Amino acid sequence: MPNTNPNGHAVALVTGASSGIGRAVATRLAADGGCVVAAARRADRLAELAAGAPGPGRIEPCELDVTDAGAVRAAVDDIVERHGRIDLLVANAGVMPLSRLDAGRLDEWDRMIDVNVRGLLHGIGAVLPHFTRQDRGHVVTVASVGAYQVSPTAAVYCGTKYAAWAITEGLRLESPPGIRVSTVSPGVVTSELAEHISDPGAREAMTTYRANAIGPEAIADAVAYAVGQPPEVDVSEILVRPARQRP
Repeated sequence: MPNTNPNGHAVALVTGASSGIGRAVATRLAADGGCVVAAARRADRLAELAAGAPGPGRIEPCELDVTDAGAVRAAVDDIVERHGRIDLLVANAGVMPLSRLDAGRLDEWDRMIDVNVRGLLHGIGAVLPHFTRQDRGHVVTVASVGAYQVSPTAAVYCGTKYAAWAITEGLRLESPPGIRVSTVSPGVVTSELAEHISDPGAREAMTTYRANAIGPEAIADAVAYAVGQPPEVDVSEILVRPARQRP
């Protein structure tokens, strides 16, 4: 992870860091020398992650629910108070309880909107005042191939990921040159997301769909590439999927 300022190591907040892509991203950024605040709801997983953090950077655990706007703001303000700044937000927290629309699973749809859309907005809203004051910073949103295509059982999930893409693109257009904005969209990746699908038909379809999944480290590499560019280079979008994934 590059030093994006003249005052020391880069400071990053990674949400959804207790497993999967978030865990891989936090590990990679720490290995690249960053100070990574790894945020998620499962404190025990975060403590384990921090204990095994690779040098030369470090990982600090942060128990956090991204659907709580006040908690996200407080976490970001605490990072700035302790470290003097925040350089990077990797907005990765997400859920994927797929189902057909006629299944009527309103609670699951609301949960996806809360985490995948509102959680992203809470993160942006918390870091943007600091980025503006610093005249530098980087937001990386982990979206999905679902932002570009819709499949049966995934209408709501794809809707939230398209929203994440649109919000991030809007932020890029609105931001001054010192604030960089990137969207990284994974295809089929090994993670716990599919384990939370309660709809039997959607769960069976996802088992087949995920047969050729790639590891989360591939997405961490993409994030590292985006944030590792010189300040004058803004990597707007990266889509990473298995070579066997069609579409």
